[in-house]
Amino acid sequence: MVRALALGVMLAVASVAQAGQIRGFYLETRTCQVYTGPCFANSEMGLTGRDAIMAWHIDQGSLAGVDLSGLNVVLVLRATDTLGHQGIDGAGEVRSVLLLDERADAQQREALASFVKQYAGRAAERIVEVRVVPIQMSLDQSNLVGTLVAGREVKLATRKARATDCICSNEVAFYPPLAPVHQFAAGITTEGEFRGTGLGARWSTPESRSAYVGIFRYGS
Repeated sequence: MVRALALGVMLAVASVAQAGQIRGFYLETRTCQVYTGPCFANSEMGLTGRDAIMAWHIDQGSLAGVDLSGLNVVLVLRATDTLGHQGIDGAGEVRSVLLLDERADAQQREALASFVKQYAGRAAERIVEVRVVPIQMSLDQSNLVGTLVAGREVKLATRKARATDCICSNEVAFYPPLAPVHQFAAGITTEGEFRGTGLGARWSTPESRSAYVGIFRYGS
């Protein structure tokens, strides 16, 4: 069983932001299982898991003097190989679509794009499309339930893994999250889909053991 993390406590601790620090919560889903056993992961390697949604909600913080508090940003990516143990670094060529919060002004949008390029690594090195859309994100800290709606392109809902989600009883958080996070827990994607353009594929993975929720603290 995956260890349940007290994200509520951690977020409370993280609420005391240091100067120059950006903090918030992170949601992720992939088209492969991340809360799983080795035999299930091996059966998917090289065949699936090339797609992912990475999303950040910034509770508080600024980048290059631009306040990003309360804003969201989403990166949807497609690789040529499975996003596995080495994450993006071992997944071949990567293309991505960047979705920026429509509540951000022009300066904040530029800063959000810089934020993603800085903290998403290779996932953001080849952005083929940028769109400004309404983005809503939430995280129930006690139950590890996350939700994300980004325009008409992205929907994501997650819940905590339960005993009934175990098939082989060897389930663990098998792959690391794609983004650097301070603490995280693996869970279940109850609804996860990309219906946008730019990546040559659309996909949906309901009721899949493919989600991460976490908190991040970047900067000093």
